[in-house]
Amino acid sequence: MSDTRFSYNQILANGLFITNLLPQHAGKLEALQRIVFPSLAEDELILEKHYLHHYKIFPEGQFVILDGDEVVGMTTTMRCDFDFDNHQHTFKDTISGGWMHKHNPNGQWLYGLDVGVHPDYRGKGLARELYRARQNLVVHLKLKGQLTVGLMSGFGAVSHQFTGEEYYQQLLQDQRSDPTLGPQLKIGFKPLALIKNYVNDPSCGNYGVLLQLDIQTII
Repeated sequence: MSDTRFSYNQILANGLFITNLLPQHAGKLEALQRIVFPSLAEDELILEKHYLHHYKIFPEGQFVILDGDEVVGMTTTMRCDFDFDNHQHTFKDTISGGWMHKHNPNGQWLYGLDVGVHPDYRGKGLARELYRARQNLVVHLKLKGQLTVGLMSGFGAVSHQFTGEEYYQQLLQDQRSDPTLGPQLKIGFKPLALIKNYVNDPSCGNYGVLLQLDIQTII
C-alpha cells in the first residue's frame, strides 16, 4: 500500500456519501462500469479483480459515491510523472490491462483514469464532487495537479460531418460543447492536446483530449 494515508468522507447536500474505495465496493464498481461505459471495449473495462488490486496499491486515490449501500459514482486514479512532449498514449496501456502497473507512488501528478456516475444520478453535480475529492488528495500529497483524458463523447454522432481534429478545434474556439468535455472545462481543466486512438469506443471515435488541472485551482 501507499505510505501516505488519506481518508475522505463527505456527506453531500443530497444525502449521498463520498468516500474512499473499500473492498466490498469492488463488485458493484464493475457493474457500474458496464452501465456507465456501455460501448467501451470489454478489455478496457475495470473489473472487480482490478478494483481490489487498486485498493492494495493506492487506496486513497480511489473514490466512490454511495446511496446507502449502492455505488452510484466512482473515480479511479493513480500517481505518475508525465512527459508532456510525448503525450500520445492509450487508456489500455495506461491502465495496464486494468492492473494499473504504471502507478508511481512518488509521481508528481494525479492521473484520473475515469469518472463515472450512474445515469439515474446525473445532473446532480456528482462528477464535480469526485473531481473535488481528487483535488483534495492533490493538495494533501502536495502534487502538481490532476491530469486526465476526457473523451469526445459527442463526436460519434457528428463524425460523418467533421474530422476529430475539426471537432476539437470547434471545442477550443467555443463553437461547440461536448457532453463529457464541457463539464470538465467548466471545472477548470485546460485542454492540452488531442489524442488519437486513446480508447476503443465508437461514441467518441476513439478520441480523447489530454486535460490538466493545476493544484491552485479551487473546485
